[in-house]
Amino acid sequence: MAIDFSHLQSDGTPGMVDVSSKNETVREAKAQSIVFLGAEIVQHFEAAGWQNKKGSILQTAIIAGTMAAKKTSDLIPLCHPLGLDSCKFETEVQADQIIITCICRLEAKTGVEMEALVGASVAALTVYDMCKSVSKGIVIKETKLISKSGGKSDFKA
Repeated sequence: MAIDFSHLQSDGTPGMVDVSSKNETVREAKAQSIVFLGAEIVQHFEAAGWQNKKGSILQTAIIAGTMAAKKTSDLIPLCHPLGLDSCKFETEVQADQIIITCICRLEAKTGVEMEALVGASVAALTVYDMCKSVSKGIVIKETKLISKSGGKSDFKA
């Protein structure tokens, strides 16, 4: 069974997918990163109001994730440059970890999954950076697509 890779042209060279004949639709993608800090570190930062010498940990992560989502095509070579209509974050602090969810939305000819994944990833990396002085045991456990809608194939994990 042959698999067609969307970013390979017929001669095998890489290229952006031609979306010129597609219709614009409202598209949304939700991605999530989980950052394991450990219960002791979570308690430490909760007691400090999620602040440290660098500033607000969660707010800085959201800003960094938003900035990264907007620059996805600068980071991932074959992504289309997209003007996001919305980029929102949800953070859930649990006993030993933080779950970061990035939801990107736009009206376009192509999906917005990579923007949501990049946003969640960079937000997680920012939490790591903001907290690394307290612990070297921080682990970004996973980054995954949760859902996407509005294109030819919707997805929900």
